[in-house]
Amino acid sequence: MSWINEISFENATGQLKRIYDRVKGPNNNIDNVLSIHSLRPHTLVGHMGLYKNVLHNSNNTLPKWYLETLGVYVSHLNQCDYCVEHHAAGLKRLLADDTKFDQIVTCIQNDKLDTVFSDQYLEGMGYAKKLTLSHNTITKSDIKNLKKHNLTDGEVLEINQVVSYFNYVNRTVVGLGVNTHGDIIGLSPNNSNDPDSWGHS
Repeated sequence: MSWINEISFENATGQLKRIYDRVKGPNNNIDNVLSIHSLRPHTLVGHMGLYKNVLHNSNNTLPKWYLETLGVYVSHLNQCDYCVEHHAAGLKRLLADDTKFDQIVTCIQNDKLDTVFSDQYLEGMGYAKKLTLSHNTITKSDIKNLKKHNLTDGEVLEINQVVSYFNYVNRTVVGLGVNTHGDIIGLSPNNSNDPDSWGHS
């Protein structure tokens, strides 16, 4: 599970039990990335609010598969195998196209993004890499470049928030030794029209 103690669904009480009931998947499964917060349930509330709204909100205008791809890419850059495994499975489900999925995963693994992506999608991936690995080098010209490639200010913000979220969660997972033992890989809160719907399926 992880390198710190956690409270299981069966042993949860009070606020934690109420939150677990909101985020649980089939058979009361709680992903390890979420149960890692169990000793401080208020941080799980913050995590889920951020996750649901940056990645699974119908007000986003960039395609969900692309936002998920950004998450897989950032997690790969951060060497977070847990998040790569979970979100690659989610991406595969969203695409429903095994060939396209394999192409995306291969180009990420080989750092050959231009073999699959072009225009604003490729530029967004480049921004994601820079924000992840050398954030202090980003300047206003990087944002101007994204807008020059037909990304709106709101879409630039979407990319920024997804990349920032994954940098946060990658460091949570890697820094506490979270593994996939007992997880159901690839579940997510799929009701994008309701930001308060956190159940995983």
